[in-house]
Amino acid sequence: MTRSPIMTATCSCGGVGLKAFGRPIVSNVCYCEDCQKGADQIEALPNACTVRDPDGGTAYILYRKDRIECSKGAELLRSYKLKETSVTNRVVAACCNSAVFMNFDKGPHWVSAYRARFHGELPPLQLRICTRSKPDSVVLPDDVPSHRSYPSRFIVKLLASRVAMLLGR
Repeated sequence: MTRSPIMTATCSCGGVGLKAFGRPIVSNVCYCEDCQKGADQIEALPNACTVRDPDGGTAYILYRKDRIECSKGAELLRSYKLKETSVTNRVVAACCNSAVFMNFDKGPHWVSAYRARFHGELPPLQLRICTRSKPDSVVLPDDVPSHRSYPSRFIVKLLASRVAMLLGR
């Protein structure tokens, strides 16, 4: 696999850096209750940056685990869970309490990196998911498809990326 193009991301103070290689799996905004609760948890930390977009969604760029790495400040990363038994970890740069990425204890082969942390030309937003949990007052634009749950297109992209990863592509 070629290790380019490279996208970079940093926490707000620059103490933590990420490098992502190749094309992302998908670029999306999630409105699920867990993402909203996770944003509440992170935004409550001292001097934390805003996690959610103004419409209440959390924007991510998903990368395969083998295509994203911490290039600086790994010792500053802290994991937060909604509950002790949660398999999801929202990872924050302790230096400035910036949300950096979300990963899982076991299973999924991808990392959901917070879109706001990336620099340069970002991949276009492709879809909005779990919109049934968005705030009632929010009217979503029609610039990309919006789905009340996890659409089959999203699941297919995740599965295809897993197959490609297993095949070393």
